[in-house]
Amino acid sequence: QVHVVESGGGLVQPGGSLRLSCATSGIIFSIYTMGWYRQAPGKQRDMVADITSGGSTNYADSVKGRFTISRDNAKNTVYLQMDSLKPEDTAVYYCHAERRMAYWGQGTQVTVSS
Repeated sequence: QVHVVESGGGLVQPGGSLRLSCATSGIIFSIYTMGWYRQAPGKQRDMVADITSGGSTNYADSVKGRFTISRDNAKNTVYLQMDSLKPEDTAVYYCHAERRMAYWGQGTQVTVSS
């Protein structure tokens, strides 16, 4: 059985930082492309960042230079370091694992507000 579990969300002031974690089990984590997506109320779910099994990364233009995705294959975990947060980053953040099949986590809320 596959589990994808996000953690680390919360309320932060503009300009602040958060680090999201996504722990997985039931998959061969090292061969999966891992990604972070987000969905704000009334909007579609969009890709934020992803990282391939080889470590190549890709970012949405809106987060380039502020967010960093990384992975620890020994811990079966992917991270999203979010710095210089803005109110428009407020959303539910979802972890995504993809190889031949795709798996989603349940999401973690990030709220950026003063």
